[in-house]
Amino acid sequence: MGRRWPPTPFIKQEILRPLHPPIHLFFVIPHRVHELHRHQYRMAEDEVRATKFELIRGQVFEVGPRYHSLSYIGEGAYGMVVSAYDQATRTRVAIKKISPFEHQTFCQRTLREIKILSRFRHENIINIQDIIRASTVDQMKDIYIVQCLMETDLYKLLKTQNLSNDHLCYFLYQILRGLKYIHSANICDFGLARVADPDHDHTGFLTEYVATRWYRAPEIMLNSKGYTKSIDIWSVGCILGEMLNSRPLFPGKHYLDQLNLILAVVGSPSEEDLQCIINEKARSYIVSLPHKVKQPWNKIYSHADPKALDLLDKMLTFNPNKRINVEQALAHPYLEQYYDPADEPVCEEPFKFEMEFDDLPKESLKELIFEQINEFHRLKQKDGDSSQVLSS
Repeated sequence: MGRRWPPTPFIKQEILRPLHPPIHLFFVIPHRVHELHRHQYRMAEDEVRATKFELIRGQVFEVGPRYHSLSYIGEGAYGMVVSAYDQATRTRVAIKKISPFEHQTFCQRTLREIKILSRFRHENIINIQDIIRASTVDQMKDIYIVQCLMETDLYKLLKTQNLSNDHLCYFLYQILRGLKYIHSANICDFGLARVADPDHDHTGFLTEYVATRWYRAPEIMLNSKGYTKSIDIWSVGCILGEMLNSRPLFPGKHYLDQLNLILAVVGSPSEEDLQCIINEKARSYIVSLPHKVKQPWNKIYSHADPKALDLLDKMLTFNPNKRINVEQALAHPYLEQYYDPADEPVCEEPFKFEMEFDDLPKESLKELIFEQINEFHRLKQKDGDSSQVLSS
């Protein structure tokens, strides 16, 4: 029986604490501060709280008065993320500004993200706390998604320190524990929020999707027919490899380079494994490449735990039909100190999209997004939570 969740005091003290050394902020305040200065400070603070708008690096955030004192965190393909003080909960939160309505693909991803994340309830999956939008569809230009503000992320940890085997094992368990919940909801490829369906031919932008190319399973780049939950296991394997030496395992410059890097490590696929590639051109390309011999993992990661390398090998299997699944990964000997199937919750019922959104115009997608946000607000109000809508 593994350790129960949430972490025991031992785990918090011996594993988590070393990763987060306390940062002490000292504010030097003169002993004698004129009453006028105090009054001006209070007035300035009140003005910040009362305003609806704040400008962050040229981007207008219309999230006040509930959310104020914004601070830049980062930005992605179609949105900026800031931290903010939530006046209602008296905590700092993360707010992602999304402006998706000029592109159909961005509308699709936004709709899927809201539909899925607003329903998920799991300790290892970040949820949506609030969604801010205009009061009408026509006025809705931007969406603000409010989520929990995390202290750090894995990328920053790997850049600042080497992970011990205990850290690595613990983080991997958390990732797989959350993935088990996602897969139980019948969701795969969560970055693009696809419903797992091996018979559905997912084509189009997926092959050229760049943002997470380094973690993409080979069958996606080869445009195989149907994507299953095994593509997420490949991604977790890539993350495990990166945690082992703080460097990406397959940092391809483009998708052909990505394939070559993968084959240089896992070796050329056998004749049997080639059959999982439905696309004839892709299969011919693989066959045309010089034969590659599989590299021993202990040569790549000479100081790694042999059990970790065994799990890595099972995750990074070329043939998705032979790849380990999330339940098997959690039960692997490497994670035995944490493994506890009784404390690894699953989704109450599988997720189903009422329709596929690929063929809908962006105007229709915008209306669906607006309705989905309305549904989110209705459920939050039913639960007794307040939410914010931008006034016209």
